[in-house]
Amino acid sequence: MDYKTIKHAKILAWIEECVKMCEPDSVYLCDGSTKEYDTLMKKCVDAGLATPLKKKENSFLFRSLPSDVARVEARTFISAKTEEAAGPTNHWIDPVELKATMKGLYKGCMHGRTMYIIPFCMGPLGSPIAKYGIELTDSEYVVLNMDIMTRAGEKVWQYLGTDGEFVPCLHSVGKPLNNGEKDNGIWPCADVEHKYITQFPEERLIWSYGSGYGGNALLGKKCFALRIASVIARDEGWLAEHMLILKLTNPKGEVKYVTGAFPSACGKTNLAMLIPTIPGWKVETIGDDIAWMKFGDDGRLYAINPEAGFFGVAPGTSAESNKNALISAEKNTIYTNCALTEDGDVWWEGIGYPAKGNLVDWKGQPRPAFPKDKAPKGEEMAHPNARFTAPAKQCPCIAPEWEDPKGVPISAILFGGRRPSTVPLVHQARNWNHGVFLGSIVGSEITAASTINAAEVGKIRRDPFAILPFCGYNMGDYFAHWVSIGKTAEKNGKADKLPKIFYVNWFRKDENNADLPGGFMWPGYGDNSRVLAWIFDRCDGVDNCVDTPIGFMPKEGAINTDGLADYYKKTLPEITKVDKEGWLKEVKDIRENHYPKFGKHLPKELSDCLDDLEARLSK
Repeated sequence: MDYKTIKHAKILAWIEECVKMCEPDSVYLCDGSTKEYDTLMKKCVDAGLATPLKKKENSFLFRSLPSDVARVEARTFISAKTEEAAGPTNHWIDPVELKATMKGLYKGCMHGRTMYIIPFCMGPLGSPIAKYGIELTDSEYVVLNMDIMTRAGEKVWQYLGTDGEFVPCLHSVGKPLNNGEKDNGIWPCADVEHKYITQFPEERLIWSYGSGYGGNALLGKKCFALRIASVIARDEGWLAEHMLILKLTNPKGEVKYVTGAFPSACGKTNLAMLIPTIPGWKVETIGDDIAWMKFGDDGRLYAINPEAGFFGVAPGTSAESNKNALISAEKNTIYTNCALTEDGDVWWEGIGYPAKGNLVDWKGQPRPAFPKDKAPKGEEMAHPNARFTAPAKQCPCIAPEWEDPKGVPISAILFGGRRPSTVPLVHQARNWNHGVFLGSIVGSEITAASTINAAEVGKIRRDPFAILPFCGYNMGDYFAHWVSIGKTAEKNGKADKLPKIFYVNWFRKDENNADLPGGFMWPGYGDNSRVLAWIFDRCDGVDNCVDTPIGFMPKEGAINTDGLADYYKKTLPEITKVDKEGWLKEVKDIRENHYPKFGKHLPKELSDCLDDLEARLSK
């Protein structure tokens, strides 16, 4: 399609400005059709950038360069007008200076390539919670992934009309092809120092240069759905969050919807697709990564999943950890940086079985057959951040209402981190502000496996609301926005309609107990349904808790242990009690190392909660 047929004057003018700057050989307006997808995928296969997988229908494997395998946080910028507006947890460069630098890089950056125009919708088409964007890119890989991850193509124009709001997103791999050059099967990207993933929050504008990798290049994902959307949400009075959404049904057929925010490596996707171990309970998936929540007329928060697919981490995904994710990615899936098997399948560490025959690793190197399901650290067959991009509609536990335009009403919000000590299996906030406090102190303990600096081991790496790398403005003001959501509900006489807030921790450890697999005091995975069942009842006000200094915790016998292994039954009392000494250390760490970062932007309500916690612990 000819892009000059676009009837939205502002979009057309912006595209023409970018065409003039980037100088592509051609411009193509994406229609989102199956034919288009197949044509672009064939182009990638013919160029040696993609490998068809014989064992998985309509699925393909891409390999990136080792310099382009993950989000580059050090090169990700919130280019607000002032450094204070970006806040202490974001990287900032003055927007005038940064635009000048990036315009210099963009000049002629698409020589030898096609500029693709991707109209896309974040959320179900036509939803009052949905938002729209246009991404310009010179990467076929990006077009293909955006086709899975968003509602993209011709169908978007009827909602944008001639003057609808949109977020302009400009992306280039930063690898112009001059004088007939080709990629020759090598993943195109720029050197690390020339990578820029930039959000201009006041302009609702995204510019990305130099990387072809997911979170840096699929601009509907973290850049729009969190960094820019969090700013829009602040200004419009809603929430854009790094949260799963699940549907929980009890044996009586009663339903509740739950969101949850967890830092990386804390089992977020596994929880979203959990298979319960307690009879009669059912978990279905609305979304595995991002939730947008707005107040409904009834005063409840309604959530949509703005994405249409899963961009999941492959390593560690197995039939035991997440069977539903494996099934979701059986066909029509893009794999990135996985190993390739002799019989044309993908393989990764932690997949649950040894590879059959020889492999080609994620760097394209032949490797001999490996008898285990995990290669030694540093010698992985698949990159630790290898990915699968799969349509959400293929998930066997996708909820029927996952694309309901009005969203689903949220009853509970979960926070959690990887904490081997102190934090119990589950506790509930006393009220909304106490829940915001719990979200503000989310973090995971640094282990020897996650750092090369021995001095860091045992310290808490805080990731408030699990949104630290994705918040588009000052994090202290973000906390204040959450507090304001509570005030809005109270002012409208609907405070009782707000979700209940909980903190969970599946990762308590007792290294000295030889009976415990991996030293973990809780089995996790499907057995987390036992905690969800307790939370479900708490949302209905069931008297199954005790009041403690840190919040409401399960009464003895309130967690269903039928069928639970005996050693976990023995550890349950230990992980459902208050470690006063550990919590007093936690208070000290928050007071000295965490909250001071936010200075005058820290809401008084949160420092009050900290004082209250310390007073309760000291009684």
